Amino acid sequence: MKKWILAAAISIAISGCAHEATTSSLLPDGVTLLETVQASDAIGIPYKKYQLENGLTVILHQDSSDPLVHVDVTYHVGSAREVAGRSGFAHLFEHMMFQGSQNVGDEQHFKVITEAGGTLNGTTNTDRTNYFETVPSNQLEKMLWLESDRMGFLLPALTSEKFEVQRETVKNERAQRIDNQPYGRLNERFNQAMFPAGHPYSWPVIGWPEDLERATVDDVRNFFKRWYGPNNATLTIGGDFDEVQTLAMVNKYFGELARGPEVNPDPKTPVSLDKTRYISMEDKVHLPLVYMGFPTVYARHQDEAALDLLANILGGGKTSLLYKNLVKDGFAVQASVGHPCQELSCRLTLFALANPASGANLADLEQKITDSIAEFEQRGVTDDDLQKVKVQFESDTIYGMQSVKGKVSTLAYNQTFFDNPNMVASDLERYASVTKEDVMRVFNKYIKDKPMVVMSVVPEGAKQLIAKPDNFTPTMLPIAEEAVTGTENVRQITSSFDRTVMPKVGDAPVLKVPQLWTASLANGIEVMGTESNETPTVELLIYLEGGNRLPEMDKAGLASITASMLNESTEKRTTEELAGALEMLGSRISFGASATQSYIQVSSLTENLTPTLAILQEKLFSPAFAEADFERLKQQEIQGLQHQESDPNFLASRGFSSLLYGDDSHFSANAGGTLETVSGLTLDDVKQFYQQQYKAGNAQVVVVSDLNQQEIMPSLAVFEQWQGQANEPMALPPLPKLAGGTIYIIDKPDAAQSVIKMGKRALPYDATGNYFKAFLMNYPLGGAFNSRINLNLREDKGYTYGARTGFNGNDLTGRFEASASVRSDVTAESVTEFINEIKQFQKDGMTEEELAFMRSSISQGKALDYETPYQKAGFMRIIQRYKLADDFTEQQADIVENITAKELNKLAAEQLKLSEMIIVIVGDKQAISPKLEALGYPIKVIK
Repeated sequence: MKKWILAAAISIAISGCAHEATTSSLLPDGVTLLETVQASDAIGIPYKKYQLENGLTVILHQDSSDPLVHVDVTYHVGSAREVAGRSGFAHLFEHMMFQGSQNVGDEQHFKVITEAGGTLNGTTNTDRTNYFETVPSNQLEKMLWLESDRMGFLLPALTSEKFEVQRETVKNERAQRIDNQPYGRLNERFNQAMFPAGHPYSWPVIGWPEDLERATVDDVRNFFKRWYGPNNATLTIGGDFDEVQTLAMVNKYFGELARGPEVNPDPKTPVSLDKTRYISMEDKVHLPLVYMGFPTVYARHQDEAALDLLANILGGGKTSLLYKNLVKDGFAVQASVGHPCQELSCRLTLFALANPASGANLADLEQKITDSIAEFEQRGVTDDDLQKVKVQFESDTIYGMQSVKGKVSTLAYNQTFFDNPNMVASDLERYASVTKEDVMRVFNKYIKDKPMVVMSVVPEGAKQLIAKPDNFTPTMLPIAEEAVTGTENVRQITSSFDRTVMPKVGDAPVLKVPQLWTASLANGIEVMGTESNETPTVELLIYLEGGNRLPEMDKAGLASITASMLNESTEKRTTEELAGALEMLGSRISFGASATQSYIQVSSLTENLTPTLAILQEKLFSPAFAEADFERLKQQEIQGLQHQESDPNFLASRGFSSLLYGDDSHFSANAGGTLETVSGLTLDDVKQFYQQQYKAGNAQVVVVSDLNQQEIMPSLAVFEQWQGQANEPMALPPLPKLAGGTIYIIDKPDAAQSVIKMGKRALPYDATGNYFKAFLMNYPLGGAFNSRINLNLREDKGYTYGARTGFNGNDLTGRFEASASVRSDVTAESVTEFINEIKQFQKDGMTEEELAFMRSSISQGKALDYETPYQKAGFMRIIQRYKLADDFTEQQADIVENITAKELNKLAAEQLKLSEMIIVIVGDKQAISPKLEALGYPIKVIK
């Protein structure tokens, strides 16, 4: 097992002892070693911390367990650095950073990294913006070249045209993620009431639409000058690399970049409310929601840990007060409490989704939440409350170290906000030190009798359901004359070497495919496993063939509700007692169901595996199947299905599947069922399905652990009492004839976007035949970010936040699907572009350049496939379920290397016939129909 990490860092000064002086003399000029944290048996992350002369902080974490590296550049700037009337700049600029720089071409950032077999993204929040890539380890220098070029040489390539396209992309993102989503505007409205006018958190990260409209390209240039200097950034690299070589490369590419303006931290001004503020909003939703919040402290304040623990007691799962008083008693479908913290401010938030079956008035729900808070004051804090949160925090910390990305993200976060990457052990100590008195003290200081914000979100036309009439209107401040200040002395440097030359890469790293073992339990259950020594954890999955296609169609949803019942009480213990027992172990057990299988997922610290499996044994073999649990879950499922009716993506998926497979097919049924089928389910149905599905003959087990086969197999003997024969294999039911070339509209009045799904039935899954080859064929069409369709609709036209195509299949059938959420006003134009791109690709196929790109991306990306226990488990499940050879990935690699463009283009001609495809659109029928009718295709309106 790998060693854990020493909690205390070892600081090294330049003028230290001989060993330190020798270490420093080996560093490149201008690089200073600030700190070393070494491996030991304590929980933590080893690293070395350096600084360049221009102020760039560099953190290196070595992990040779997989042949990959993760690179993260975090800039200490988010939407909190914006000013009134100029919101959205930080996030908009994140988009601009992917549009090329002086020595990297437009749209090349995604192409270069994808072709290298890597993944990449960027994210923005209130306080920071980060850019990150995970790539095979031989690609590290190329990543440093890319990141340094946009840090130092972005402005020469920043054009008005690029800016306008990305502004449209951000507007599409807002429409897709906020305006067209149920409850999408909740947070931005809530924050207006929680924070005073002008507070950095009072506007949304994505920006107000009117602020985005008034932004100019010069504003964006100045934002870069002000905030994107190396002295406001942290470069963190984790993975398999040579430290000396990496430092030299970092210094080469980043060392000459000019220091930016000085950046001072924003003040952590306490937030207070003069009175309880009530606000409300009507939305396209089914379930009324009440959202309440109290301002508290800020991230890593001395009271943060105690407030986190208080939130857990109030609403942190099935042992909490809100679950007991609202969900368990049927007044709410969901209820939860959290204590989200940001750099400048935290808040304790409570929310509940009303259950209309028990009355939907939010005033009553608010009162029940208030009563629960009062109950806490009388109840106090128990020893178990303290212990379970401490165990959960420690186990979550360990689970978070299962990937290099997780460790790098932790180091980068801690350095950016607290100038100390080494805070894992101190964080554990913070939570371990919380006392009962601390929790009661913070309750009295921040929550008891304190004013709060109460927001009601109700269905359109149901204003009578709000908690109380609005008594707060946000103050609109004058628009700031300048979006950014302090950029007067920023200069553009000239590089000392030719940055137009992309670095060459070294030899491809040796792929570390998991070493698998197979075994059988005494009752014949197949077990497949692998040893993974990166964390002391066990990931166990039990799969049972059947799922939603096992019951009759008139009982669709039965697989899901049966799984939910197995997450509830047993003959020995209540739901709450079982949840508490798992919390005390830091373990998780979850039953679930999908279209083709039911499953059980278990995550446990290795030291707690035996008691965790004892709980699983109890849940699996002794379920209570209590009537009260069933009625509550059934109501929750019904309300959830009604809620989904307001989700355009759900409507599109349901409509598309129904047309492909027919209304009477299991393959068209939502795994959760329909309102009609779920309403008709009984507890006897659940008991009968349990006997039919949860049998040893249907089960297969996958396990990933730091234990070897001989150590783990005795623990699995708890399943040897399991009996029962496998069910008969499923047959593919009759399929309807598709009316190819028809457009089907599902009306969603006033929709901000249209959801488009276009496609046909296609190939069932196979690992090395035409299904796999179709995946390769589709890659340049719509399988990568820089595919033809995404570049067309997103980057060139600005119609969407993202467009894609792909093949998806199981053992019996499959589908080809093209999809995007597009601006409502360009729905017909987007359909036309989809048609043109698919028609062109079906006719002419891919180019030799696209073939080379696909080969490089797919083959090199294999280095990233087996890093985490969950990835390893997924790899084994594919082998197990489809009875593949252990070396099937080698067969795939051979296909990727040797398949010709002619063979793939022949497959495109066969599989991408537009005459066989249907088009489903969810949008505002009145707004989109005229242009769609002009396309000349038959149009039908469906529900």
